[in-house]
Amino acid sequence: MEQFSRIFIYLGLTLVIVGLLFGLGARLGLGKLPGDIFFKRGNVSFYFPVVTSILLSIFLTFILNIFFRRR
Repeated sequence: MEQFSRIFIYLGLTLVIVGLLFGLGARLGLGKLPGDIFFKRGNVSFYFPVVTSILLSIFLTFILNIFFRRR
């Protein structure tokens, strides 16, 4: 039972951190970069953040390589 409580604590902390990062990303302009695709016609809108996804992928790859580099 102790293992489940640790899992829920880590899951909660992870969700809080992700939420804070999303808020910070919105303030920095992520999601509204040139190259992000946005169409709006009538009541239908389509948004696909191509450039934002690429930048986040590069950033996360760099960070994860620092923490999980095998020596």
